Amino acid sequence: MTEPSLQERYSPDSRCFGCGPANEQGLRIASRRAGDGELVADWQPRPQHEAFEGALNGGIIGALLDCHSNWAAALDLMDRRGTDAPPACVTAEYAIRLLRPTPTSAPVHLNARVVESDDNRATVEATLEAGGRTTATCRGTFVAVGPGHPAFGRW
Repeated sequence: MTEPSLQERYSPDSRCFGCGPANEQGLRIASRRAGDGELVADWQPRPQHEAFEGALNGGIIGALLDCHSNWAAALDLMDRRGTDAPPACVTAEYAIRLLRPTPTSAPVHLNARVVESDDNRATVEATLEAGGRTTATCRGTFVAVGPGHPAFGRW
């Protein structure tokens, strides 16, 4: 049996469009740790995710990379703090580069790695691959939030 995704383990009731397991109409990204410090996920596009026939919509690409990167940051902060659960994190900024059309005929692969962090924020670089080729990249900064923020306690 496959180990539960980070989202299923730490945030099973989340309704986030990109990564919430409880959002039946969402993308439901299932991120998992890789042995080399990276976070990985495979995700299968459907026709409703296309910009045009056979090509993934850029907004969907952004949501995939944003949520997957946010989880990489949250896990890094959890490890850094030595806690049993990740802090709730939000996106401070992120930029996507669309390098080529992303085919929708097969699963896409997401890969994220923290490149810089401190106790409350992490910078992440991520890629989206299809058919063994990188089709989009992302670099973003994600911050842990505290009491008083609407996202606090969501995980």
